[in-house]
Amino acid sequence: MSILLELKKRFHPALAEFTDEPEQYLDMIRASQDSKFGDFQANFAMPLAKRQGKNPRDIAQEICDKVDLKGLCREPEVAGPGFINLRLNQVWLESRLGGLLADDRCGVTPVEQPRHFIVDYSSPNVAKPMHVGHLRSSVIGDAIARVLRFLGHKVTTDNHIGDWGTQFGMIIYGYRNFVDESAFLLEPVTELARLYRLVNQLSDYHAAARKKPELEAELAKKTGFLEKQESEADPSDKKAKKALKKLRSDVAALNDQVKSAVEKISVVENDSVLKSQADAHPDIAVNSRNETAKLHKGDEENLTLWNRFLPECLKELQAVYDRLDVKFD
Repeated sequence: MSILLELKKRFHPALAEFTDEPEQYLDMIRASQDSKFGDFQANFAMPLAKRQGKNPRDIAQEICDKVDLKGLCREPEVAGPGFINLRLNQVWLESRLGGLLADDRCGVTPVEQPRHFIVDYSSPNVAKPMHVGHLRSSVIGDAIARVLRFLGHKVTTDNHIGDWGTQFGMIIYGYRNFVDESAFLLEPVTELARLYRLVNQLSDYHAAARKKPELEAELAKKTGFLEKQESEADPSDKKAKKALKKLRSDVAALNDQVKSAVEKISVVENDSVLKSQADAHPDIAVNSRNETAKLHKGDEENLTLWNRFLPECLKELQAVYDRLDVKFD
């Protein structure tokens, strides 16, 4: 049982003697923000008094005299300009808590009109480690599903596994060119994840190497333009000031892109193994996409690899879900 709903039910007859629309005033009964004012407070006496041209404290006292709070609350108290402070009866609280402890539903009654909810969450890609985002959405989604079911609703939990698409082309290409067979046999998902990261890293390296000169030229051009605009800008011109702010933001973003490209390039070029792999596979990104296209078209060899990889990946994901005690329909 909701204490707030019970209070509104008790106050309804008393308020009905002062207004034809007691419901709008019942919403003014709220939990107290400060315990020194009781457990709940009602401030409907002020607007009622204003409409009737009376003293709000008098209205509040009249309502307190009429309302039946027997057993639920101690004697209501009128405070300040017309607030009604309400303190719950300790004996009633203990009785209610005792009843809740003995009730396997903790006093929560099922909804009168159940609905059908579909909860879609988690949706990880296979052959890639789950991350905190998957953990968060799994826990939140399962909490929502359990609460809705407890309330009596029908719930269908839906988890779209990313078991198709670009990452498999990358993994297939990585498996064909870089696999450590002993590592794959020992821990297949760990090795597949390594292959995915490697192909992604080498693809990023080549993309960064191609893009870096263009980015640096654009950065130099915009930096020079910014310096010129700053030297000529009128401090009192608000429009020019706004344009300078946007230009500085563009220069900062370009600078970050150059730094990112330089970092991706240096990581590979400072590692002799990675550099030799990058040199041997200059078209790795295109070739990986081609493997994806072949898989989608039903290429027998790629489908065989996909069917070999998938069960191991699903088993790894299921182990995480089992540990979380999260289930899907």
